Amino acid sequence: MYSFGGAAGGGAGFGFASGFPTCPPGGITNVTVNQSLLTPLNLEMDPNIQRVRKDEKEQIKTLNNKFASFIDKVRFLEQQNKMLETKWNLLQDQKMAKSNIEPLFEAFISNLRRKLESLVGDRIHLESERKNMEDLVEEFKRKYEDEINKRTAAENEFVVLKKDVDAAFLNKADLQAKVDCLVDEINFLRTLFDAEICQLQSQISDTSVIVSMDNNRNLDLDGIIAEVKAQYEDIASKSRAEAESWYQTKYEELRVTAGRHGDDLRITRNEITEHTRMIQRLKGEIENVKSQRVKLEAAISEAEGRGELALKDAKNKLAELEAALQKTKQEMNRQLHEYQELMNVKLALDIEIATYRKLLEGEEGRLSGEGAGSVSISVVSSSTGGVFTSGGGYGSTGGYSSGSGLQHGGGFSGSSGGYEANPSDPE
Repeated sequence: MYSFGGAAGGGAGFGFASGFPTCPPGGITNVTVNQSLLTPLNLEMDPNIQRVRKDEKEQIKTLNNKFASFIDKVRFLEQQNKMLETKWNLLQDQKMAKSNIEPLFEAFISNLRRKLESLVGDRIHLESERKNMEDLVEEFKRKYEDEINKRTAAENEFVVLKKDVDAAFLNKADLQAKVDCLVDEINFLRTLFDAEICQLQSQISDTSVIVSMDNNRNLDLDGIIAEVKAQYEDIASKSRAEAESWYQTKYEELRVTAGRHGDDLRITRNEITEHTRMIQRLKGEIENVKSQRVKLEAAISEAEGRGELALKDAKNKLAELEAALQKTKQEMNRQLHEYQELMNVKLALDIEIATYRKLLEGEEGRLSGEGAGSVSISVVSSSTGGVFTSGGGYGSTGGYSSGSGLQHGGGFSGSSGGYEANPSDPE
């Protein structure tokens, strides 16, 4: 006898047993032994039946292996389905994050635009300040040129005055030489007059008697000499006084003019120095403003470049996410299609299993009716699908269960049977 069984995850099954006498309701009866039953049984079977049943067992094993491979594939597809669901949830979360990132980029771009507008306003303001500074520099340059012209005119006037002073000094030297000549001439004339006076006095003293004798006239030569001397001294003193007064006047005029021009020249030099410092300071401020302008323009260009790169990167990431989402949707559709095909295959297998079960139950029922004897045959078979036992006939267990997911278990099992004698049978 053989047993064929199938199990598919569940515990529902069918079992048959025969070969043991039932106890009558009246009590325990005496045991009677049929001697004919003690003779060895001829258990030889038809080779054709044996071959057919062996083929059936091989087919059942093949079907069990196929079904186990289908179960493994279904479990693998369940894992893939869960993984795809997880990816789908992550992509949905990333999509929500994308919708949150886009306003951030818009806010960042608007902030950059506001900064750009502020920088443009500052640039216009700095341009106006630069123009004002340039106008101020031009005005100071014009004033500086005017002061240079004034300085040149003052220097020319100073040269002319210096020439006048030199001429005055030369005139003074000439007048001094003339005064010296006049003094020498006066001294010479004084000496000459003194000699003449002495001579005249000597002559007068020699001729005084004669004169007194002749006409009694007396000449006042001392008075005449004194008068002439006084006249010459008066002329010399007047000439000296006039020369000295004219020299002093010219000298004072030249000194006052030189002092005035020296003060003007000093003031002009101070103003030129102050204007030069102001021009240098304005040039430094202009260079600083130009450098700030260049830095601001570079910052604006860099900010625009960063904004464009960030926007481009965001668009690329958005395109990548959309492509990944589309690919995931396609993959999910493919997996769903495969899942649907596997479900169809599973349904076909369930139908085939049910058909095999009915066939096995019918075969077991038929064999149970034929093999009800005193000999108990136990066939133990095990495989991946399940375990079947029978005593005195064929036993089968089978079932099918399915959870909320894609979890299925089931199969057919069969093995070469072993014969086990009942203790009541003779060896």
